[in-house]
Amino acid sequence: MGSETTITVLGIPIPSSDPVFLAVVGVHVLFGLAAVITGAVAMLSQKGRGRHSNFGMIYFWSLFGVFVTMSALSSMRWAENYHLFALGAVSFVCACFGRTAARRRWCQWPRLHLTGMGASYIVMITAFYVDNGKNLPLWKELPDIAFWVLPGGIGAPIILYAWFRHPLVLDFDRSRAAIAESTDSD
Repeated sequence: MGSETTITVLGIPIPSSDPVFLAVVGVHVLFGLAAVITGAVAMLSQKGRGRHSNFGMIYFWSLFGVFVTMSALSSMRWAENYHLFALGAVSFVCACFGRTAARRRWCQWPRLHLTGMGASYIVMITAFYVDNGKNLPLWKELPDIAFWVLPGGIGAPIILYAWFRHPLVLDFDRSRAAIAESTDSD
């Protein structure tokens, strides 16, 4: 790569001033912001066709953009970023799993979908904090292990709560029980 001079943007050091690297970082940040926002909107929207599925689709493709640009950035600085590549790959695989579970209506698909998509969001946020937490206000006061653990520590209980309390999951369970009961009575 060209120049290896570190530059700082909004308090976050960028480890290269190479124009190609900076261009990829710029696109990566845009995809990342889109994924964070659309993922949150999808999570907080009423489930089903419409707002949830539309924002979920935008989240998925934004995450794909994050994955592609992260792959390029990691290949340019592999020794420093291989762990970010691993996190990005895990995040995208989780999203693919969650999306496929819903689209193909696998057994227990609501739980599989929310687990896959929720895990993809948690891992994406983890990667952000692992890479940038040491430069962010308040976060820079935390030990490095917090960047790895806090997103999952906050997100996993939310996923578990949804597993047992979300109306879509409960309605799914009730409808399966009703089907099983009707076949038993025949």
